[in-house]
Amino acid sequence: MSKTYSATAFLFSLLTSSAAFAQYATDALRYSEINQTGSARFQGLGGNHAAIGGDASSIYGNPAGLGFYSRSELTLSPAVTIAGTKANYLGNDTKESSSLFNIPQASVVFTSQPGFQRKWKRSSFGVSFSRQQSFQNGYTYGGRNNNSAYVDNVLENVNNANPPYTIDELEKGLTNDAAGNPIASSIPVAYYQMYLINPTTAAGPPFTALDGTSVVDQTGDFTSKGATSQWTFAYAGNLNDKFYLGGNVGFSRIKYEYSSRFSDDYINSPSLTYVDQFEDFTVRGSGFNASLGAIYKLNPMFQIGGTLISPTFSAIKETYSQSVAAGFVGGKVKDAEGNLITPPYTSLPITPNDFEYTLIGPMRGNLGGTVFFQNKGFLTATIEYAGYSGMRARTSFLDSQGNQDFKNNTKTEIKDTFRNTVNFRLGGEIRANIFRARIGGAYISDPYLDRTDGIDRSKLLFSAGVGVRNDRFFVDLAGTFTTYKSAYTPYYLNNPNNYASVEITNRPVNVMLTGGVFF
Repeated sequence: MSKTYSATAFLFSLLTSSAAFAQYATDALRYSEINQTGSARFQGLGGNHAAIGGDASSIYGNPAGLGFYSRSELTLSPAVTIAGTKANYLGNDTKESSSLFNIPQASVVFTSQPGFQRKWKRSSFGVSFSRQQSFQNGYTYGGRNNNSAYVDNVLENVNNANPPYTIDELEKGLTNDAAGNPIASSIPVAYYQMYLINPTTAAGPPFTALDGTSVVDQTGDFTSKGATSQWTFAYAGNLNDKFYLGGNVGFSRIKYEYSSRFSDDYINSPSLTYVDQFEDFTVRGSGFNASLGAIYKLNPMFQIGGTLISPTFSAIKETYSQSVAAGFVGGKVKDAEGNLITPPYTSLPITPNDFEYTLIGPMRGNLGGTVFFQNKGFLTATIEYAGYSGMRARTSFLDSQGNQDFKNNTKTEIKDTFRNTVNFRLGGEIRANIFRARIGGAYISDPYLDRTDGIDRSKLLFSAGVGVRNDRFFVDLAGTFTTYKSAYTPYYLNNPNNYASVEITNRPVNVMLTGGVFF
């Protein structure tokens, strides 16, 4: 299949399936969500960035915070993330966990000498590498389904297609790849060629399942990895030790991959033992954004700050691959005349779909305040805004009409799926000579407009940390515990009572150590 035809077929699948139609809205959110970022110090404070400075996190948080620096600094932050999940499917719970070592933050800040005779006291320039999002996740699920199997989804798509699928189309959809191996152009073609769906008329439709009545034990697993990372360049100045103004430019990189398996194991079927679905999805992208921030010190005890963050403009390339495998009772299947034959294929790959598009993320902003208790510590709070309903996606990968349809349909789906959100963060630090102790928390609002599946996707984050700081170096340690729910639906049917979703409870723990030296 040519690249253009593959993309056109992919877009057609978006327009004929409500689940696939929402894919790019979901992708836009995945690459744009707000999470806990920063050094161990700022993570221990609940991820507050708006109204506090003097930390490398200011480079990509509120860049005005660089204006508080009085000397240059170099930092490095290794971390360990433990991703724990519990998946509930058809009343059964399955737990899974994994761990990952990474270095989510490294930075350097160069600070100018103070200008005592000038209103602009000093300025700082910072460069930072940071991990803005982690896509590490994994879960398994399973349960007995008395109402449907994956083949029912295939049948609904085939029988409801307009124009309808024909035998001729399903025959011609099987070709050979570059190595000469058979490959199907779509899931319906693979199911037809493997005798999993069969025609009832000379033309073909309506098609029926080889076995559409047996009970199935359904199991599946999902594993994802990758991250959104960003190089950020920031500059800030200090006006009379009262007003701090800064800006930054960030260059982001998206790397995301997932693999999934879904199995129907047939119970007492006269024809089938199992049917397996496999998916692989790979995404690479790059983008840029900019921020403008300010902090104003009202008096020695209280300061306020805020940041305006532009949308991230990203160019994204993706590849989506599928395959199907099946087992037959006795290794035989009935042909159109009712004769038992050996099926020509017990597994078939689907032609990979390559696609390219641009994504415009949400406009974001935050406001905050910090109260200082002399040299004993402080409390800081932040309110964040994220305009998720304003996300947009465009492509030039299709023909002119296809490009316009993709833009309009994705815009509609985003507006119908997501809402703008407001998040809250609170943190505090206690100081005793060179020692520091911190605690923080955050509430990240559910960005979905409707909760038809009954799942509240808001996130709660709890963090704590300790640190040591002297004239030459500092070391900070922080841990963040996050809890939230999500859902995954293996397939959809017209009747929602006949299929089920996996309800996933996510409880990742991130432990970060930040070390820095002054120079």
